[in-house]
Amino acid sequence: MAVAKREEFKAEDIWLADIAKALSHPARISILKILTDMNVCMCGDIVELLPLSQSTVSQHLKELKRVGLIQGDVDAPKVCYCVNNKTLQKAKKEFDKLFNKICAC
Repeated sequence: MAVAKREEFKAEDIWLADIAKALSHPARISILKILTDMNVCMCGDIVELLPLSQSTVSQHLKELKRVGLIQGDVDAPKVCYCVNNKTLQKAKKEFDKLFNKICAC
């Protein structure tokens, strides 16, 4: 039986892979663009801008929040989401380093 060897990789490589996975769906890219354009947005507002159901948008928001690309403040019964600039800047820096190393050959 195969055993996952994820823990044998560097923590920063695992983190970057998680970010890449979170960015691997066009809906999540769209959500990040919406939040960047609007600066702050309620989940219901995002649903109106995407061709997806409320539950699907919520799942995409959950994944973006899991990796820290967005933040959410609960103001019951709604959650206000915004982009986490600190995490986005870190991800950009790490992807730049990766692609600069790959493209250096």
